[in-house]
Amino acid sequence: MNDVKPPARKAEKTLPGNDMPANLTPDYLAADRAFKEAKTDEERIAALEEMLRTIPKHKGTDKMQADIKRRISKVRQAAEKQSAKKGGFSHRVLPEGAGQIALAGGPNTGKSRLLKALTNAEPQVAPYPFTTVLPMPGMMDFEDIQIQLVDLPPFSPDHTESWLPEMFRAANAVMMVLDLSGDPLQDYDFIIERLDKVKICLVRDPDPEAPFNISQKRTMIVCNKLDADGAAENFEALRELIGERFPMIAVSVEQGTHLDLLRRAAFDLLQIIRIRPKEPGKPASKDQPFTVPRGSNLMDFAKVVHKDFENLKYARVWGLSSRFDGQTVTRDHILADGDIVELHL
Repeated sequence: MNDVKPPARKAEKTLPGNDMPANLTPDYLAADRAFKEAKTDEERIAALEEMLRTIPKHKGTDKMQADIKRRISKVRQAAEKQSAKKGGFSHRVLPEGAGQIALAGGPNTGKSRLLKALTNAEPQVAPYPFTTVLPMPGMMDFEDIQIQLVDLPPFSPDHTESWLPEMFRAANAVMMVLDLSGDPLQDYDFIIERLDKVKICLVRDPDPEAPFNISQKRTMIVCNKLDADGAAENFEALRELIGERFPMIAVSVEQGTHLDLLRRAAFDLLQIIRIRPKEPGKPASKDQPFTVPRGSNLMDFAKVVHKDFENLKYARVWGLSSRFDGQTVTRDHILADGDIVELHL
């Protein structure tokens, strides 16, 4: 008889003062080992983020999840202090709004003009390369929320800033800006290759089976200078080559062409939904809505609103996810963009 190995079992770890086992998965345990063997802060953060992603989400792991988040914060702070001691400074841009999108592009592709057209930022704009030398954030309005765009120095064979990869790792998503009046495919290939070397993979949709030390960033292609001679033909040719890999949009910052479409595309790129809370007997909040990842359920939203809603009993929902206005739903109810939610303890 052939020896048959039993299937791998989840490791059962009971937390101190808690009878509920954590049921840690093999992926979590592998990330934990990687953290202990890590040699750099970058490797430690990647391992901790994978631990947080793969840890089972239930009451028995609440303290573990909080501890991992504290450790991520501690490692990042230590890395920034170490950079300051070496005489440098942190290029990190604190995230604001519903999400942070980093702008990638070659020299003179129009990233700074795009930032200026879409946000309240006032970047230096000039007709010569390498005008942008430091991160420049700006807040872009989209309907009832704001999205943070960050303009960055260009990718170029002549010179690419060594700290650029960290900016892309920290961002929620990436907009690659290409110049339809130049050689957009050359810039595209260089950026993809440069980021691949530092284990940053630009993707349409993240692959859950990818190694945890690969930083996958949801990406869209913004082809600028649609007003240039031959630009429309260049866009169609480029779309035939890479249109399956990434969503693409052609714009003209100079003429304002398709900028409203770009705002919507940026919102879709972040894969988030907007939810407004409502108190019983009162109208929905008029403040900016809360944003949560697409596919979030009622409890995911409740935890964002306030920790007291851990004891949530039920909720009433108005919007696309409800069969009728004011429908009573349970904790696992999946929410939709624009829903209004009345939480009950």
